[in-house]
Amino acid sequence: MGKCGTREPLALDRVIIGDCVEALTNLPEASVDVVFADPPYNLQLEGELRRPNDSRVDGVDQEWDKFSSFAAYDEFTRSWLSACRRVLKPHGTLWVIGSYHNIFRVGGTLQDLGYWILNDVIWRKTNPMPNFLGRRFTNAHETLIWAAHGSRSRYTFHYESMKALNDDLQMRSDWLLPICCGAERLKRGEKKAHPTQKPESLLHRVLLASTSPGDVVLDPFFGTGTTGAVAKRLGRRWLGVERDRAYAALARARIEEVVPLAEASLAAAPSKRSAPRIPFGTLIELGIIKPGARIYDPKAEHSALVRADGTIACAGAEGSIHKIGARLQGREACNGWTFWHTKQGRELKPIDTLRDEARERLGLTAG
Repeated sequence: MGKCGTREPLALDRVIIGDCVEALTNLPEASVDVVFADPPYNLQLEGELRRPNDSRVDGVDQEWDKFSSFAAYDEFTRSWLSACRRVLKPHGTLWVIGSYHNIFRVGGTLQDLGYWILNDVIWRKTNPMPNFLGRRFTNAHETLIWAAHGSRSRYTFHYESMKALNDDLQMRSDWLLPICCGAERLKRGEKKAHPTQKPESLLHRVLLASTSPGDVVLDPFFGTGTTGAVAKRLGRRWLGVERDRAYAALARARIEEVVPLAEASLAAAPSKRSAPRIPFGTLIELGIIKPGARIYDPKAEHSALVRADGTIACAGAEGSIHKIGARLQGREACNGWTFWHTKQGRELKPIDTLRDEARERLGLTAG
């Protein structure tokens, strides 16, 4: 603490060595924007796992993944989730990843502590490990839970960026991505340096979706530093906690080699909700759509007459683009901006596309 009881600024872009709960206790309250947590899964493995050719599978057998009981694991989960919620900003979010061994227990604890679950995301692996015994389905996915600090959090979500990343289609909650392999997999000699290293592609999507450049990302189970490496590349600040000094050393060396992307390449696609509001009547006042013009439903089965006051007339009814669009469809509500179209040659284009032109003429565009 500084003079007069004020806290020192949070030191970022570093790995803290130690137990995550103890380390988080020493961090300022409400100081991080997003938490990404990859906790022990409590796999409850009994004996060695071998392939059909009797070779040993290099699985998770470290002490950090072993708990004496489900009750002990639940107590551990409650402790670290509570510590994370204290340092998370009121409008921040937390991501936690797990498998069927632990994720349902984690989800219940999240809700008990006051987190507000936004999504569960299925990471479907393109190259999962097969089920060698042939007694179960191949376990080909892991689950991520995305949760806000609370039910009223105004959290960050870059919807347009996710849509652009997905070929201009709304991003779904099932993500097809490969496991960590090849040159990305850190090794000690011939063996994997860490048994559960996550692929950078997974963190790339998580951080693009829920953070902005300059945001602080905390990983309380840092491992070999995937979160820090991706955060640095994407212009985010990061903080990791790792109890194993060897893992921490690998993480520091890995992140040191990362070259941040240029600032110009980090801008997120603008959200339509955050854009300045443009009434339909403004398009008429600016001459972008002229009174007397016709606009059409998506199949051009109906046309409406545009009037000088911003209303439209169609099928014996008159009113706003939203009201008339809803009436034609027999619905309570309608987004008239996407329902009505203009004809450009033989092509129909939503009138929504004309709002950007209006914003530019009014000087409401960024830059």
